[in-house]
Amino acid sequence: RTNEHDADLAQTVPFEEDDKDPSVWFLDHNYIEGMNDMFKKVNAKEKLIGWYHSGPKLRASDLEINDLFKRYTPNPLLVIVDVQPKDVGVPTDAYFAVEEIKDDGTSTSKTFVHTPTTIEAEESEEIGVEHLLRDIRDVAAGTLSTRITSQLQSLQGLHLRLQDIGKYLQKVVDGDLPVNHTILGNLQDVFNLLPNLSAPKAVSKDLPSVNGMVNGSVGISGGLSENTELAKAMSVKTNDQLMSIYLSSLIRAITAFHDLIENKIQNKRQQEDDDARKEEADKKHEIEREEKLMLNGTSEKTEKESKEGEPKNDEEKNKKKR
Repeated sequence: RTNEHDADLAQTVPFEEDDKDPSVWFLDHNYIEGMNDMFKKVNAKEKLIGWYHSGPKLRASDLEINDLFKRYTPNPLLVIVDVQPKDVGVPTDAYFAVEEIKDDGTSTSKTFVHTPTTIEAEESEEIGVEHLLRDIRDVAAGTLSTRITSQLQSLQGLHLRLQDIGKYLQKVVDGDLPVNHTILGNLQDVFNLLPNLSAPKAVSKDLPSVNGMVNGSVGISGGLSENTELAKAMSVKTNDQLMSIYLSSLIRAITAFHDLIENKIQNKRQQEDDDARKEEADKKHEIEREEKLMLNGTSEKTEKESKEGEPKNDEEKNKKKR
C-alpha cells in the first residue's frame, strides 16, 4: 500500500539515559543488528521501519536516536506509546523526521511531523484479547463499578468522535476541506437513525379535512412541536434516573459525614485515654519519687542516730570499759 506501513512485531532494545543530562544516552545498536539478522533468517520480507519508546512525549534526544536508526532504514518511523493513557482513543503517536526550511535563509533544522496511525488486529487476535480482557478485572471494583466505568469510557469516546465530526463539518463550511458526499451520506444516515423526540405538530390547514376531522383526528391545535409518547417516556425515565443519582449522592454524603463524626469522636476518646494514662503515669512517678525521698530521709536519720550512739573517741571507750 502506498505511503502506508504495517508494523506487526516489536522488540525491546537495551537503552540507558542520564536522568540529569538527557543528551547522554546509550543504545546497543549491535543488539539491533543481531536481532535484525535473525529475523531475516525467519522472514526475509520483514524490514525494520522504525523505533518506539514510552514517552509519553517527545524527548530531547529523539532526533539523535532517530539519526542512528537511519543506518537500517532511510526514513525511520518514531512511535510514542502512552502506557498510562488518560483519554479514550489510540494511545500512540507516530512521527517522521523532516528537514525544516526557514524563511530567513538560515540553515535547515530537523523536526518531527505527526503522521496518523491506527491499531488493528486479525479476527483471531481480537477474540483472544477480548477473552483475556474479560478475565482481567480490578479486584477492588465490583460489577456495578466496572459497568459504570465502561459506560463512562464509551461516552467519552463518543464525545471525542462527535467533536471530530463537528470540526470536519466546520472546515467543510469554511471551505478548508472539499465536500465529500460519501461522508455526508454516512452522517445523514446516522442522524436518520436517531429517534425524533420532538416531532413537528401538524397544522390543520395543511392537512385534508373530511367532515370536520383533520387527518383522522379531531381538535388538532396549532404550534411548532409537540411532545410525543417517546419524548414523555424518555423524560420520565431520565427524571427517575436523576432522582436515583440525587438520592445516592445524598446518602453517600450523609454516610461520609457520619464517618467523619465517628472518626472525630474516636480521636477525642483516644486523646482522652492518652491524657488519662499520661496523668496516671505522672502520679505514679510522683508517688515513687516521694517514697524514695522518704526512704532516703529515714535511712539518713537512722545513720545519724547510730553515729551519735557510738563513743566519740578512745577515752569514752575506756570509761565504758571501767
